[in-house]
Amino acid sequence: MSGAARKAPPLRPRARRPRRRLRRAEVEAIFDALAEGCPEPRTELLFVNPFTLLVAVVLSAQATDVGVNRATRSLFAVADTPEKMLALGEEGVRAHIRTIGLFNTKAKNVIALSAQLIARHGGEVPRDRAALEALPGVGRKTANVVLNEAFGEPTLAVDTHVFRVARRVGLSEGRTPEAVEQDLLAQVPARHARAAHHLLILHGRYLCKARAPECWRCPIARWCRFEPKRPAPPAAGAG
Repeated sequence: MSGAARKAPPLRPRARRPRRRLRRAEVEAIFDALAEGCPEPRTELLFVNPFTLLVAVVLSAQATDVGVNRATRSLFAVADTPEKMLALGEEGVRAHIRTIGLFNTKAKNVIALSAQLIARHGGEVPRDRAALEALPGVGRKTANVVLNEAFGEPTLAVDTHVFRVARRVGLSEGRTPEAVEQDLLAQVPARHARAAHHLLILHGRYLCKARAPECWRCPIARWCRFEPKRPAPPAAGAG
């Protein structure tokens, strides 16, 4: 062996240990606990009928519910049907939703979907996933919200909150919204099927936040697989 020291092999990152899957009893306990804290969860988007719900969900992409509601109060006061929306026109819609991100594209979609509802569905919002997803600006998540909220279907819309909470808690390891949706549909107790996505959305919005989950006051912390749990912040004036 030469006098030069042999280089040590580079350290490899330790493989992440797979988390133990939640047992069915734990999944049921999670949804029971969420439902106890919010027995009648509903979307926070304002709407007056299936059409205005559809429009509100389309407008909510990359926008907050608060921001959408601020814009749609005036919009829905003058256009709460596809016919009235079409009569308002693209420029008229833009005037109401300028405070919402991507408002130009969204205004085009709202007018186009209104025209399509009139031409193909007699001005009614269809209770059919394929027909909904064929509308301009409507994807799987939007269709799921409309089917759930307007028609009472036990669908599960996976937005950023549901995606984060499901993976963080241990309800799914899916890497896409559709994979997470399928994992959740296979586990959610039947008694919570209608409310499940609302429960997860609200939990993610107000407690299980992206950057600072409030684990110290979380009702499902005992079953959650997220580690390390965040401790309560120090009381004001402490230390």
